Amino acid sequence: MEPVVPSRSRVSRQVRRLDRIVGSSAAAAVVGVVVFGFIVALAVAGFPDSWQFAFSTVASAITLVMVFVLHHAQRREQAATQLKLDEIVRAIPQADDHYVHLQAAQDEELRELEERHIEQHQAARAD
Repeated sequence: MEPVVPSRSRVSRQVRRLDRIVGSSAAAAVVGVVVFGFIVALAVAGFPDSWQFAFSTVASAITLVMVFVLHHAQRREQAATQLKLDEIVRAIPQADDHYVHLQAAQDEELRELEERHIEQHQAARAD
């Protein structure tokens, strides 16, 4: 039986598809060949300023798009991992449930929990 996957927005599906495509080693090889080919073409053509400007503009636009693609993919992965960890914490009866929603905690609460965790860890090592 396949797991139930909630529907995602069309944009999210397209961004995930783009992430899978550009995250492959084949895509890196294609980019390397294209850049190398463009550098050779620039050298043969005498490094015209208009070509350099066009290459710079296209590279900047692609970089900007990829920043958003990567951010989207990482945010989804972090949310999925956090939900899985939260479920594990909830499933263990002796677990401290203060850790379940730490990502939304105030800085002061994070410091207090971290200090308590370090103290417990040091006490366990001392035994």
